[in-house]
Amino acid sequence: MQDAPPRPQPETDPIAEALATPPAPAVPTEDVAQWWPAHRALAARHRAPFALSVAGGLAADRVGWAFASGYQAALRAMVPGLADDLLAAFCVTEETGNRPRDIRTTFRDVGSGLLAIDGAKRWSTLGPESGLLLVVGQVAASGDAPDARSTLRVAPVPAQAPGVAIEPMPATAFVPEVAHARIRLDGVRVPADSLLPGDGYDRYVKPFRTIEDTHVNAALLAWLLREARVRGWPASFAERAAALLAAFGQISSMDPSAPACHVMLTGALAWAGQLYEEAGPLWAQAGDDPAAARWRRDAALFGVASGARAQRAARAWERLAAAALRPRP
Repeated sequence: MQDAPPRPQPETDPIAEALATPPAPAVPTEDVAQWWPAHRALAARHRAPFALSVAGGLAADRVGWAFASGYQAALRAMVPGLADDLLAAFCVTEETGNRPRDIRTTFRDVGSGLLAIDGAKRWSTLGPESGLLLVVGQVAASGDAPDARSTLRVAPVPAQAPGVAIEPMPATAFVPEVAHARIRLDGVRVPADSLLPGDGYDRYVKPFRTIEDTHVNAALLAWLLREARVRGWPASFAERAAALLAAFGQISSMDPSAPACHVMLTGALAWAGQLYEEAGPLWAQAGDDPAAARWRRDAALFGVASGARAQRAARAWERLAAAALRPRP
């Protein structure tokens, strides 16, 4: 009788593991060429996107690499099965914005089971170094009916595919390590059956802000948790960072389109914002430490998209109120 194959071991709780591990300074990392192999090694050990976010934050020596790890984990939470060996970029925003009416990139049927992609994107995070582009574009509806309309879909495109041109954008004032790109696609051929399943906006673009907020902030909190322990900050700071990580872990398991998820995320982000503010004076005690200087440079990241988050929370409360008024069966 043959021995049964070994059962896969469940992943350890990343937060408990972080607290149980003796604190040590992170390995200095200067560019994506250094960060990406380290992130890939973490991805091989932490298959769950939330666990990968925490592990990436713990390993980061600065906000930029924590953000990058959280962003890559968020993409894999949005697209389960996305390859771990390719740095990915979600390419949505165009010259006029990222709303459905702003998307002018098109996917044309050119026969033989192929689509041709034409369009331009900007602000594609980590685009200059990416090996895989997740491109949002319009596919014309089939048929000649008067009400036929285009729908948005997402196409995985190899960054080296013929017809792809990637231009790095100027570095931002904060987290300049995380580069952005302008991307042009001129007649780029992809298999029609390679399009990701489901509507490009409702299934990917719309929920990604929620998924990204959850995983990026988990990575940032894990980074701060390690820094707090290494630098001997008050235990109460580390305790609250760990508790918040647990809250983000719960949120990461929720439906990112559900209003309850948005309400919980809003509260968690508010608490995280308080911790980020409290970290400022603690970093000031580090004087001329380069890590403290990077914190002062990068702190503006925490206020990005605050208006969109407030609108998301308001809509969530409206949806919950409307649901409460519906008659119960």
